[in-house]
Amino acid sequence: MTKTNFAAIRLALPLLAVIPAYALAQANKPAEGPPAERINQVIVYGDDPCPKGDGGDIVVCVRKEDKERYRIPPNLRSDPNSPASQSWLNTAKSIEYVGQSGIQSCSPVGSGGASGCFAKLARMAKAEREQEGNGGWADLVAAERAKRLSKIDAESEEIENQVKAEEAADAAANSSNSTAQPPQ
Repeated sequence: MTKTNFAAIRLALPLLAVIPAYALAQANKPAEGPPAERINQVIVYGDDPCPKGDGGDIVVCVRKEDKERYRIPPNLRSDPNSPASQSWLNTAKSIEYVGQSGIQSCSPVGSGGASGCFAKLARMAKAEREQEGNGGWADLVAAERAKRLSKIDAESEEIENQVKAEEAADAAANSSNSTAQPPQ
């Protein structure tokens, strides 16, 4: 069995901390020699002038047509519905049921294979409604409820205004009757 010399390790630890710091300082030390050239790449549109460089700067101008000034860059103009633009989650969901057989699978293979056909049709119908923007049943019910509540509020305010008008007319009629008839 070997003995570990902890005293030697304690002496070496401060050196191990200093060596990486020294190497880092040497790496960040500026290189000696002529100053590095800076290159500035600029896109200009139409007849816009190309900016001048300061001192030792090199300015590289690329001129494009003026109609490209406010357009979306070409690399972002692709079709968002193309298969290359689809997320991996959508791809994984689409292949989740591939090769599945047996109960709840909607396949002619295995016992109870047809039991999952309704679930498959329901998933497809829901995906179709979401793609068209109709959402699910909960969204349709909420929209209909909001439509009915908006009508109820308007109708109840109209009825309240009619009742207030009738009460005001009755109060006016009662006050005119009480002033028109002498007390007996």
